Amino acid sequence: MQLGLIWGYWGRSMPKDFVEITKAAEDAGFDAVFSAESWGSDAFTPLALLAAHTERIKLGTGVVQLSARTPAATAMHAVTLDEISNGRLILGLGVSGPQVVEGWYGMPSRKPLARTREYVEILRRAFRREGPLEFEGDHYQLPFRGDGAEGLGKPLKIMTHPRREIPIWIGAEGPKNVAQTVEIADGWFPLYYSPWRAEVYHDQIKDRPPGFEISVNVSIQVTDDVPAALEKVRANLALYIGGMGAKGQNYHTALMSRMGFEAEANRIQDLFLDGRRDEAVAAVPIEFADELSLVGSIDRIKDRLQAWEESAVTMLNVRPRSIPELRQIAELVKG
Repeated sequence: MQLGLIWGYWGRSMPKDFVEITKAAEDAGFDAVFSAESWGSDAFTPLALLAAHTERIKLGTGVVQLSARTPAATAMHAVTLDEISNGRLILGLGVSGPQVVEGWYGMPSRKPLARTREYVEILRRAFRREGPLEFEGDHYQLPFRGDGAEGLGKPLKIMTHPRREIPIWIGAEGPKNVAQTVEIADGWFPLYYSPWRAEVYHDQIKDRPPGFEISVNVSIQVTDDVPAALEKVRANLALYIGGMGAKGQNYHTALMSRMGFEAEANRIQDLFLDGRRDEAVAAVPIEFADELSLVGSIDRIKDRLQAWEESAVTMLNVRPRSIPELRQIAELVKG
């Protein structure tokens, strides 16, 4: 089982010990480190800093939002970061939800599957440098020939020569999105994955190609108080399932429903949208939070880790709070 270190996106400022903990993760045998973005810090720049202070650990965007950049701009970011890191980039992509796409980026949020497919195809063509880049899609055109075009656009080929075809991983939740990810990408970030409910995604991933990566965020904590350790997990679940979307259009609520908790998912959303956040957290079933986590005694974690090792998951992504905890997690997972 591979291990990834999660930094996510920043809050008010850069996380404390950002570089030091990442260097310790590399020394402890972590395979990758991931940064993200929402509507604050971007995902690429922190990885450039980490590239300067590390040598082996892979550098992943987990994820960059499609609407934040044109495909060509993302290709330039990716090729540049892969070059300065000596070929360590994992390019993670995600569409985000309509609240962010339309509210922050001022872009239409329709047809996420089609937009993702076109976006990835343009990236692949840019990385391959097989000729000047031309693309005629419903969402992207290169050169642009739509309303307002001067008609002077010229097909161009990226000047920088990529070291390789940079691996593309995609964050996807819905069944069609996951099936498409297996078809067009090199890896998948599930939002919620339970090794005890493998049937939820079985049909979408059963024909994944060799080497396809599945990278899942989990909470790992050695503790004697399992319910207390799961409180933060439940709070995070309540936030996403209840508040990261609108009634009738929340990908996370729909996913929890497909995982066998439909009534609970709807109640969490109703409570959260009604402003009753503490009640929404309390409505998250503790067994659901437990299935998505690895908490408890060392023996309990080792026992439950077996289910993850037997699953389709290839990488567990964690966010330790200190270097000693980081090393403890590496020992538990890597052995």
